[in-house]
Amino acid sequence: MKKLVLALLVVLLANSAFTQENKELPPPQLSVLVFSKTSGFRHNSIANGLKMMSELAQENNWNLTATENSKLFTTDFLMNFDVVVFLNPTGDVLNNNQQKAFTSFLNTGKGFVGIHAAADCEYDWDWFGKLNGAYFLTHPPAQEGTVIFEDTNHPAMEVFKGMKSYTTFDEWYSFKANPREKVHVLARLDESSIKIADNDKWKMGDHPLIWWQEYDNIRSFYTVFGHTPEAFDDVKVKKHISDAVEWAGKRK
Repeated sequence: MKKLVLALLVVLLANSAFTQENKELPPPQLSVLVFSKTSGFRHNSIANGLKMMSELAQENNWNLTATENSKLFTTDFLMNFDVVVFLNPTGDVLNNNQQKAFTSFLNTGKGFVGIHAAADCEYDWDWFGKLNGAYFLTHPPAQEGTVIFEDTNHPAMEVFKGMKSYTTFDEWYSFKANPREKVHVLARLDESSIKIADNDKWKMGDHPLIWWQEYDNIRSFYTVFGHTPEAFDDVKVKKHISDAVEWAGKRK
């Protein structure tokens, strides 16, 4: 009887140690692809954005790959990643075959994060417009503006928890169509905070800036931040983007 009790105790201790060991294991490494090809306007903030992504990769245990080579957009290459980040790409950046490979890859349940000029590319590819949520229309000159938060319960908005708004310097896009009916809007622009404008063409009235959606089994997130190099040095914006990637990769 004593031997049986001792054996059971050994088993229980072993299971407890195994459970404790599992609790201390880090989450699986996230593989992130950053794509920043431009065939239109090129933001001088891209270099800072890549530096930020490299820093975030070290902090969050990401396996990071950055490229502007659209020829890499093949099924075999893309299958290595969990999340694709479009960091200020512009214009027509993918051909038909690359678009098909990208679509097939994302439809397997992967994640997408669009940063700033992700809304300023692939205007002739309707699927991408729906994935990103909206296409860029115009903007007033870059300036200080106020972002009004509508929902800070999303993981990517955790850094803004308890804040009603955030005032910072950036370039405030307006969009060809208001995405609100198709996406979950997290923040909008206070248009009254914009003091310099050539005309009122950029005004939307209701002016979403940050949103998320589940599109075709894809976790998709868009944020307007990222026009200026300094935007990627802003600790709040960095955390915001970091958590957006984590969410798109299903780690949050």
